[in-house]
Amino acid sequence: MAMAPGEAPEVLDPPSRRTRIRAILDGGKAQAGRRVVVGGWVRAGREQGHGAPDPFAFLDVNDGSCQGNLQLFVKGDVVGYPLARLTATGTSVFVEGVVRRDERAKHGIELVVTRVLEVGEVDAAAYPLPKTKTGHSLDPAYIRDFVHLRARTYLISAVFRIRSELSFATEKYFRDEGFLHVHTPILTTSDCEGAGEMFQVTTLFSQAQKLEAELKENPVPTQADIDAAKIVAKEKGDTVAQLKSAQATKQEISTAVSDLKKAKQDVLTMEERSKLKPGIPRREDGSVAFEKDFFKCPAYLTVSGQLHLETLACALGDVYTFGPTFRAEHSHTSRHLAEFWMVEAEFAFANLQDDMNYAESYVQYLCKWLLDHCQEEIEFMVKSHDKDAMERLKLVSSTPFERISYTKAVEILKDADRKFDNKVEWGIDLASEHERYLTEVVFKKPVIVFNYPKGIKAFYMRLNDDEKRVAAMDVLVPKVGELIGGSQREERLDVLEQRILDSGLPLERYDKYMDLRRYGSVRHSGFGMGLERMILFATGLDNIKDVIAFPRYPGRADL
Repeated sequence: MAMAPGEAPEVLDPPSRRTRIRAILDGGKAQAGRRVVVGGWVRAGREQGHGAPDPFAFLDVNDGSCQGNLQLFVKGDVVGYPLARLTATGTSVFVEGVVRRDERAKHGIELVVTRVLEVGEVDAAAYPLPKTKTGHSLDPAYIRDFVHLRARTYLISAVFRIRSELSFATEKYFRDEGFLHVHTPILTTSDCEGAGEMFQVTTLFSQAQKLEAELKENPVPTQADIDAAKIVAKEKGDTVAQLKSAQATKQEISTAVSDLKKAKQDVLTMEERSKLKPGIPRREDGSVAFEKDFFKCPAYLTVSGQLHLETLACALGDVYTFGPTFRAEHSHTSRHLAEFWMVEAEFAFANLQDDMNYAESYVQYLCKWLLDHCQEEIEFMVKSHDKDAMERLKLVSSTPFERISYTKAVEILKDADRKFDNKVEWGIDLASEHERYLTEVVFKKPVIVFNYPKGIKAFYMRLNDDEKRVAAMDVLVPKVGELIGGSQREERLDVLEQRILDSGLPLERYDKYMDLRRYGSVRHSGFGMGLERMILFATGLDNIKDVIAFPRYPGRADL
């Protein structure tokens, strides 16, 4: 873009050239002598020599790139103001300095600050996240009230790095296996699970509020208003007739006709406005008139991308999606969220055995990835939250999963030498205590349970020949219980139609889904895994609200 005559060129600040703390700590003592620019937040600071001619301070700074802190050594004469402005926990610092060896520092090196570029000060008395000892963490329940700040803590920053690595590992696993990454819609008109616990998406409320405000400013016309408008229209009509009878000029008649048309349109507009009523539009039977809504029908936030994923698998072969899903389940338990992230995969020409093989391979891949790429974070979890976290990952990553039928699982649970809170009988949905007993006590490793009763599984799962069970499978792991759920999908049109009807769902809503069975039906399978469940398993944390950045649950949707 050319500058105007006499206009001075815009000058931008040079790039920051910031070096991540991870890169410095990974380089260790070999970094000594290197000049770098770093930025981060003070986790702990201490001033020494206060009041002396040459005071100095040590700052433990973290920038989120790794679990460890970089020790900064700052002299008072470099800052030019009281060092206390730098030492409060939570203070942000952006500095330049030279790395030097220091055997007293935790990592054997520290940064000698030569220039303070920026400081974001903190009121220590008001800052809600107090200083903790290195490697220690604040109570997860306490910091849950500070979702906008809790990522600065040892615990939550470690969780988010683990989450990031699991997300990357997911993409890499499916890419290496030849799957296509596809994007399924968040807005849907179908209920994949048939549970009815869905968030409805509608513009009817905003439309109603807008109409109510408009009617206050411009009320609907009364019948008297309409009658008066009709009289005006009649008079305009009479005028046109008289002009034509009197053989008036074409211009006079044309003007009168235009006036008549406008008068008639005013009547129609007033009659239409007289029908407007405040509130949600309803049909004559009192039901909501969704044909007035944005999509002309009921719409929801998705509980699963599976039905859409199946349509793509029946053309592209092997596909997966990774995104947010939603459940309007009014639950405050440690295992439930209203919004969570699902990894879902579908593959054509595949049966239940293929489904179990992919699920087992995927979980083992994730565990190996964390052991290779999140050693520091897992070690922190071992020290602060779950001493078995590392061994659990090693076990699952290297041990073949046990595979048993649902019927066998029930038999084992019935013979257990303990009393469960939930009754054990054929036909129940296994509870978490049952799943953990199988994985932690009986087999001491992951277990895949398959061939579940049809009454506790979704309509799309393939009905077995006994017509009592479906080709479904769940991957159960220690600490968490169910981690993955999957099945071979029902590819027979007549059977699928009956299963939809038996579930109390309208056939017409699933017509396109059934088209897959009408036109080139194919045996196919798939599974889904909640990312948050995997993080709970990996970290040993107990509450699912602590493994997602901004947890949504009944009564809470902060930020």
